[in-house]
Amino acid sequence: MKHVNLLVLDDYEGELARAPAMDRLRRLADLNILDRPIGADDARLLNDCHILLALRERTTLDRRIFDRCPNLELVLQTGGHAYHLDRSAATQHGIVVALGRGVSKPTVVVPELVFGLMLGLVRQIYRLSTEMGRGGWPQLIGGSVAGRTLGILGYGRLGRPVARLAEAFGMKVVAWDRGGSYPRIDAFGVERLALGDVLATADVVSIHLRLSDESRGLLDREKLRQMKKGALLINTSRGAIVDEPALIEALQAKRLAGAGLDVFAVEPLPASSPLRALPNVLLTPHIGWQVRDVLHEFVAIAARQLEAWLNAALPEDEVLNPEAIGVERQRRGGVARNR
Repeated sequence: MKHVNLLVLDDYEGELARAPAMDRLRRLADLNILDRPIGADDARLLNDCHILLALRERTTLDRRIFDRCPNLELVLQTGGHAYHLDRSAATQHGIVVALGRGVSKPTVVVPELVFGLMLGLVRQIYRLSTEMGRGGWPQLIGGSVAGRTLGILGYGRLGRPVARLAEAFGMKVVAWDRGGSYPRIDAFGVERLALGDVLATADVVSIHLRLSDESRGLLDREKLRQMKKGALLINTSRGAIVDEPALIEALQAKRLAGAGLDVFAVEPLPASSPLRALPNVLLTPHIGWQVRDVLHEFVAIAARQLEAWLNAALPEDEVLNPEAIGVERQRRGGVARNR
């Protein structure tokens, strides 16, 4: 294998550097790790790198970045999406983008967060804790999720484990999917309904859809008005799926009892956002996937993919832009890969 330089981006918490598989990456490449955003002093690192390891969507990978990386041939993108990456620009630069779709831990940790937000709202845990911290002994009355109906938008890789947890809490589950042919009631008793029926029926609506042209703005003002009065909305998917100003209106008017939000239309959430001041909202800073186990799994997948790529054996079904394979490769002479 020929010499390669690998630059790890945005390891703010230092957890990627502590991952057991990082030793494997060090054996495969000369490694540099940034524990901060890319700065003006990083020109040499960008110029010399052959591979970038990108931590989710923390750095926008666009033409501007690619122009600063003349030797870049591979992006190891953690997670199964690359909403922050300009696919066309990567392809034009001959940069292959490998997606870490094999990560399994989010199917556990995202549902955990869904129920953390849900229970926090239903039992009023945050408001009670805040008042206790101020020296009070508050008399707020919460509720129970048992016997309530959970509506899942996107009954797939994340929606299904959320449904299993809901059943353990004694909830009834209904679901909506964007397409496909499914049994009306599955083996777990989950009933599939039309979107409007899910919104009108559910006491809690939890979003588990991929962001796409079809899902962007799906829960607009009209759809939010179809939700059951006093319902809760949980969003750990993507902020752009919900019309945020319309949601704020519904929360301020108390048509919705509350919202648990891990994702937002603009991230980081602006300090001036009304969401920050609403008493019936629980906010977390896009941490659904962000636990130690997931970060370590990201590194293990990246190490496997890098070794495969160096041996010209990276599976094409793990590549976001297979059309980039071979683009300008002859011009660069295959600097990084073993021939």
